[in-house]
Amino acid sequence: MSINLLGMNTSYPTRYAPELLFAIPRMANRNRLGWDSRKLPFCGYDIWRAYEVSWLNRRGKPVATIGELIIPCNSPNMVESKSFKLYLNSLNQHQFSDITSVESLLVSDLSQLLGTTVSVRLFPVACRTELNLIAPPGVCLDDLEVDIGCYTPAPQFLSHRSDRILTETLYTELFRSNCPVTFQPDWGTVVISYTGVELDRGGLLSYLMSYRCHDGFHEDCAEQIFRDLSANLSIQSLTVSINFLRRGGLEINPVRSSYEQPSTLLGRFVRQ
Repeated sequence: MSINLLGMNTSYPTRYAPELLFAIPRMANRNRLGWDSRKLPFCGYDIWRAYEVSWLNRRGKPVATIGELIIPCNSPNMVESKSFKLYLNSLNQHQFSDITSVESLLVSDLSQLLGTTVSVRLFPVACRTELNLIAPPGVCLDDLEVDIGCYTPAPQFLSHRSDRILTETLYTELFRSNCPVTFQPDWGTVVISYTGVELDRGGLLSYLMSYRCHDGFHEDCAEQIFRDLSANLSIQSLTVSINFLRRGGLEINPVRSSYEQPSTLLGRFVRQ
């Protein structure tokens, strides 16, 4: 992490520069949470959306697109966000024949860096129908009146409301954590879908708000929430997703699920 670009003053590249990409091993956080990276208790993915993907066509005319990347959560590495932003900007003065050529390059560079096959789709900015905004699913917790004075992850807030078994989806738009390198705030919408003994909604909201002063990468926060809910509640199946707001032209949206494969691809919410 001492050579991580995120905390450094940097200049923007003027040529294609794949060497700027910086990988962060997932193993460190998973070891901290007590998991063996070779046998994870969940499956899922990270969706990255990039709003500043641009290059030149063969006549030198700029092309502007929005990128959507899907990274499997079982990849050994994740990509550090500032290095990815700088890498994308290194394409700005590079000429490509078509959008497919750019997609292929991104797939090749990122798959090699992350040790897995990455999916990449680029949408011309005019194709807004491809990126429809949706409302979060389920019941919003944000109008609940709760008292909270703890702002680091506090699983002691988690408890059951009754003994009945049910399936429900709950969400909050009050989530905040902080980048562990720059300490800038990261805002997000957390969606919890579970089947199991009914949980206490106020306690869940308090637990999720307790991340407000926590320093953690987006992906690590989702995995810690999954771990804490699984360890402290009687849950048969669980999916945790976080739609983070964009910062620096990038948004990162991790999904972790006990299902063999999450049923639907995470949508794009209004705040994004």
